[in-house]
Amino acid sequence: MVAQNLSKYTIAVLGAGAVGRSVAADCKLAGNHVRLFDLPEFAKASLKDIDKTGIEIQGFEYNRYNFKRSGIAKFDLVSDDLKEVVAGAQIILVAVPSVGHNAFFEQLVPLLEDGQIIHIIPDNFGSLRLRKQLREKRPELNVIIGGWSSAPYGTRIVKEAGIDTKRVFFRYRAISLRGAALPSTDQEKFLESTQHIGCFDSITFGDGPVGGKTVLDIGFSNVNPTLHCPGTILGAAVMENYGRVFGGNDKSDFSIYSHVYTESVSEVQYAFYQEEIQLAETIGVDIARYPKKTFFSRSNILGPEYMGDGAEAPFDDQFPMAFGTGPFSIHDRYVTEDIPVGCHVYHELGKKFDVATPVIDSIITLGSAMVGTDFYQTGVTLDELDIAHLNKEELLDYLVNGNFKEKNHG
Repeated sequence: MVAQNLSKYTIAVLGAGAVGRSVAADCKLAGNHVRLFDLPEFAKASLKDIDKTGIEIQGFEYNRYNFKRSGIAKFDLVSDDLKEVVAGAQIILVAVPSVGHNAFFEQLVPLLEDGQIIHIIPDNFGSLRLRKQLREKRPELNVIIGGWSSAPYGTRIVKEAGIDTKRVFFRYRAISLRGAALPSTDQEKFLESTQHIGCFDSITFGDGPVGGKTVLDIGFSNVNPTLHCPGTILGAAVMENYGRVFGGNDKSDFSIYSHVYTESVSEVQYAFYQEEIQLAETIGVDIARYPKKTFFSRSNILGPEYMGDGAEAPFDDQFPMAFGTGPFSIHDRYVTEDIPVGCHVYHELGKKFDVATPVIDSIITLGSAMVGTDFYQTGVTLDELDIAHLNKEELLDYLVNGNFKEKNHG
């Protein structure tokens, strides 16, 4: 274990949803100085009273090494003024859904200082978006940027009678996470910085962070599109009938892990994953690797994230850890974020590098029909990530070495 002195590190946390509140509270309880920010249009609700109440961590906190940390965290600053939150902070954690990345980055870019380290949790291709904005607005700035395949926990905001309780509930804590910097030449410093960030303690204490082969690897290694999208689309009927015609069930107990996942659904998730592997290998990057049998359990490929290799919850058990995690509507981030971001980027990469993605495409097609939005039209494009014009060699040179070839506007 590395001797830590977390009090020397000021962490600016951007976003006060479930993940933002959770990483902020965890860092504070670990000993970091923590400042919490949300955009003014959200802050009226998301930051209301938090300067007074703090945020309390509670929950199961399941993990292989039984790392636990709970309690009430009072922050050093709670503000909707990004300038005062970011000024002088060594580390910035961006903990917002990918649909919000650009709105946050537009405000963040003018305020960044040389030497700061930015962690995007989860990355969801955000590091590519942030580098694009920096190239356009502040190309001389020297910062480290990277992202993670997922958040360090499964966490939800706790409400009582519809009111925000200022508590977050941790179902599990990750013991390993996959991260990468853009470019990869910054990766050693990026991964090393986790030792100074309290919210990574269950990982530092556990099996440690794993370096991905470029940030594209991190995009492929995010388990959410692989699990959530087939699970929600194939389980839409179960979700909408649960607590309705399935007698005796409380709708609020529903979980795709507990009530949808079956051998047939796992076959689709595994086929989806095979297409991701084909993409990663064709491009020349990598992806988190799992044996086929890991997919055939209720915990699926989420299990190893917090319980390590060999974690399997059999289909004949209900997997209570996941009870109540939903989703409860087809208009949920499992569809409205994971399809237009994850699935659509994979689809675009498949077209660009001539890799067939029929299973991924089928999820986009069905999801579009179910929610009434054409995700082929609204999904994130390679152009938005500023990589559409790069061939394979140019893309890898950018991801690994930071050598970016500008678009030829001729």
